[in-house]
Amino acid sequence: KSPVDGQLIGEVTFADNKDYERLMAEAQIAFPIWKAMPAPHRGEIVRQFGDALRQEKENLGKLVSYEMGKSLQEGYGEVQEMIDICDFAVGLSRQLYGLQMHSERPGHRMFEQWHPLGVVGIISAFNFPVAVWAWNAAIAWVCGNVCIWKPSEKTPFSSMACQEIFKKVLLANNLPEGISNLIIGDSTIGKSMAADQNIALVSATGSTKMGKSVAETVGRRLGKSILELGGNNAIIVAEDADLNHAVPAIVFGAVGTAGQRCTSTRRLIVHESQYESLLEKLKQAYRQLRIGDPLDQKNHVGPLIDAMAVEAYKNTVRTAQEQGGELAHGGQVLEGEKYTSGCYVMP
Repeated sequence: KSPVDGQLIGEVTFADNKDYERLMAEAQIAFPIWKAMPAPHRGEIVRQFGDALRQEKENLGKLVSYEMGKSLQEGYGEVQEMIDICDFAVGLSRQLYGLQMHSERPGHRMFEQWHPLGVVGIISAFNFPVAVWAWNAAIAWVCGNVCIWKPSEKTPFSSMACQEIFKKVLLANNLPEGISNLIIGDSTIGKSMAADQNIALVSATGSTKMGKSVAETVGRRLGKSILELGGNNAIIVAEDADLNHAVPAIVFGAVGTAGQRCTSTRRLIVHESQYESLLEKLKQAYRQLRIGDPLDQKNHVGPLIDAMAVEAYKNTVRTAQEQGGELAHGGQVLEGEKYTSGCYVMP
């Protein structure tokens, strides 16, 4: 269901280990074909994917906004980030240099040559349902790797749309779809990917708890991992800070994507001389936030991803108060005709 209005988007069936094994077989068939292509040719395929994303930017951006709940501007922005990384990867496809070195043998030179890793696993989170995958996949592809992508089970339709867009590019170039593989499943599939010797590198985005599990499992088999995890980010407001600049930065950092980013502002460290003035300005700013349908560009803040996120929100506020925190603004779940999904909260 969409967190925007609670309406059913569609239904998906979670993959099991047999599905995963079939997918891995497709990836392994595609790898030697893709690896054998010159890197600039692989870059040309990624360039075509970037152009296809340009054609689908509006549709895909709206889907991201509706399925995940982030503002429409952020949905479009996420697709633009995909386009940008494709452009970057195309450039890299002609820059996979290696060093040349002197040899102690007369008339000889040594050189280094980089080889693809093989199958790259990508585990992405709900808050950036398409961009994080593209950041990993575009670079992996031009380097000659094939990818298996397990998106968040909370945002399956955005990932399926991406797979369909790239599938058309591959088929138009008589290339196997196994160069890009998508599997919809829960943490069981993620654990299988982390433990699989056939996956040379696992790139995982999500909670710190998840990252520790992935790092431990992949490290145990001496695989490679790239982890992007949670944060506890602070903004420091110094004695001479200009609050006219500080307040918009703080508010955007805290409420962007409804606070569901690893880069979200979670703490303020404020000089005592600025405290009262800053607090008042922040309350004024928060009162002006328009909360509602993220596809309406007049709104600033959309819903949380689902009911579990709402419960986590309520528990966090309650815990802070139990530890002596004072609630200066917000902290409530919103109700009414505009908030039928039950996922809208007051920042």
